Amino acid sequence: MKTSSISLRQRLRSALSCALAAVLLTTPLVNGDVSAAPNDKQPKSKVARDLEAGIDAAVTEKTVWAKEKGGRRYVQAMIIADASDPELADLRAHIVKAGGAVYAHYVSINALSVLLPANQVRAIAKRDDVVSVSPNRETKQTASLLEEAAATLSSKVREYSSNGVYTGLDGSGIGIAILDSGVMANHRNLTNAAGASRVIKSVDMLKSTTNRAQWTSGVNTSSSLQPGSSALASYENLISSTGALVADPYGHGTHVASVAAGRGFYQSPDSTGVAPNANIIDVRVLDAQGRGQMSDVIEGIEWVIYNAKAHNIRVMNLSLAAASIESWQTDPLCRAVRSAVAAGITVVVAAGNFGLSASGQEIHGAIGAPGNDPSVITVGAVNLKGTGPRNDDLVNNFSSRGPTRSGYVDANGVRRVDNLLKPDLVAPGNKILGAGATAAVSSAPAWNALATLNPGLVSASGGTQAYRQTLMMLSGTSVAAPAVSGAVAIMLQRNPSLTPPLVKAILQYTATPLPGFNLLQQGTGMLSTESALKLARELRTDVDARIAAGTISAGASMLNGSMPEQSSDISGTRYKWSRMIFVGGNHVVGGDALFTKFHPLWDPRLTWANGIVRMRQPVYWSGSGIAANTFPRYFTDAIAPNQTLLASGVVRLNGLVGTSSRNAKTGVFTRTATLSDWLLGGSGLVLSEGLVLSEGLVLSEGLVLSEGLVLSEGLVLSEGLVLSEGFVLSEGLVLSEYGTPVAYQFNPLGEP
Repeated sequence: MKTSSISLRQRLRSALSCALAAVLLTTPLVNGDVSAAPNDKQPKSKVARDLEAGIDAAVTEKTVWAKEKGGRRYVQAMIIADASDPELADLRAHIVKAGGAVYAHYVSINALSVLLPANQVRAIAKRDDVVSVSPNRETKQTASLLEEAAATLSSKVREYSSNGVYTGLDGSGIGIAILDSGVMANHRNLTNAAGASRVIKSVDMLKSTTNRAQWTSGVNTSSSLQPGSSALASYENLISSTGALVADPYGHGTHVASVAAGRGFYQSPDSTGVAPNANIIDVRVLDAQGRGQMSDVIEGIEWVIYNAKAHNIRVMNLSLAAASIESWQTDPLCRAVRSAVAAGITVVVAAGNFGLSASGQEIHGAIGAPGNDPSVITVGAVNLKGTGPRNDDLVNNFSSRGPTRSGYVDANGVRRVDNLLKPDLVAPGNKILGAGATAAVSSAPAWNALATLNPGLVSASGGTQAYRQTLMMLSGTSVAAPAVSGAVAIMLQRNPSLTPPLVKAILQYTATPLPGFNLLQQGTGMLSTESALKLARELRTDVDARIAAGTISAGASMLNGSMPEQSSDISGTRYKWSRMIFVGGNHVVGGDALFTKFHPLWDPRLTWANGIVRMRQPVYWSGSGIAANTFPRYFTDAIAPNQTLLASGVVRLNGLVGTSSRNAKTGVFTRTATLSDWLLGGSGLVLSEGLVLSEGLVLSEGLVLSEGLVLSEGLVLSEGLVLSEGFVLSEGLVLSEYGTPVAYQFNPLGEP
């Protein structure tokens, strides 16, 4: 193994990790004080790299967040704050005085959406109450016979007596928030058995962006939305879009909603989604071209968090992405989704469609934000090849591969990359049939922009294109994500006490590993809804309440019944579950103990990755006439207290895979099915007493492509050496610097 490019400090650090392994494997996994962590965990600059480049550029860049106005360069940015005053009054006043403007205050991430003169950004960043400053990046949709057993096994959870008449689990009572380009509420696929729309609420975040769109300076339009206040009533009235004649001009959101919860068995071909009686909450954050900005999405996330209890929103689907330049620790979108998870909402995100370069080479590392966050369920896409068995199923070439390449520059000027294992699992995402949005006018039902620009999406559907029954076929991780969102709704209908991290673990554990694909391509495998339900129904039904009350401890029994058989029948073939999950960002663990015992990691307020464990907690509005624990006012975020994270009996699998080599299919390139077979055969290290986190020292580095790590075959992944965006490495591997398409135009028609 070559060592010339590894610094002495890095080699000593690696040796220390190995020397301590024996100690680390015999003590309960406890979180230490990360404030005592080495300097490499401390960022050097508070200003994001792309924003700094935009400030210093000789000519104003053509981006959505930079503009020349009156001979002066301005930027629209997101400021993450850390202040004792949750209203950030002093910071807001300072920004306006500096010639900027404050457009919105996002309590879920303690952040401001602002306009700033470019030459004032670094001065603002130097304030003690500023954590980070990011450009208000562009967000985009990730482009996209689902109910068949060959796909997600969701048909096995319902019994049909006739076309459209069934009994069983269908997501009833569960709210799924679709943050997208809008939803055509009166489409027949989104109605219930009585014909009423299941789109129970529609809001449009683009209606509240007037000042930002006009680049207005010298204003502070942020406000505190207290429950019952006139300000809240005015805001809700402003963003309401119920009854809009053109609710989804782009067409993406309607299709996504129907994949998650469509009821399409009234016609042939059947376009029924995974949870055909779940409620849809339509939160528009993308415009008529499928584009928006981070602030639009964050505002939508905030609205969902605030209104979750009122509409029983338990699932949030984000089939969209922004460039994942910043580490999950500071990225505004990542912080927002972590707040949603901390509030008990399971967040499902499309991995992105950046798996291929323009020349057709596989790209690793192009997971977009917020799919690069450890708390969310990040979903890749699978091509079913039109058959029932899974032996020929393929991960789509366009589906983004891991690991995450977001990161930060540490106090020593060295770039530290997150390198989290992603995606978490995969789901059907090639040529998926769903609802096609039109204008809600029977006399002139004009097609959406996607269908207009790509007529093949409509002609490929094969359906009768009657008003309110129009169908469209799409491909992409955008349609794979809502398949998982629908599965989550059914799981929560069956066991409402499941927390977001527990839901994620169940889905990964019960997934079917596809032959020939590795951990960075498929995560732990292909979604299996019926398998996830088998496990969910055997678990205790008071998990969330006991966590909130602090009355359940590590190692407590998690079972109401017994562990089910860990395989499922699909089209007459028996397929084994993966029996594995990802923890800590880049560690793989497995075994029955994950579910026979309680692990504090099932607490949705905890996030563990890159050796960091944080506790994020909502603080609710209170007062006369305000329902207790209902409306989050703001969130706190701090180093988590010392505690056990994983109880004993879990099997650690990192040591089985060896050094990462794409050619040898080892390390992060290990085939998921191979690792699963090794686990079934009894391999792996059983943690008799768990693992230890102390004084910022965590496990070993885990399964990562870490900076300075020299892989076999001369494949060097080292910042500034051979790694650059789109650079083709010696093994033919293209490693993207962050989740941005590398000169590759995705085809929504899908793959053969």
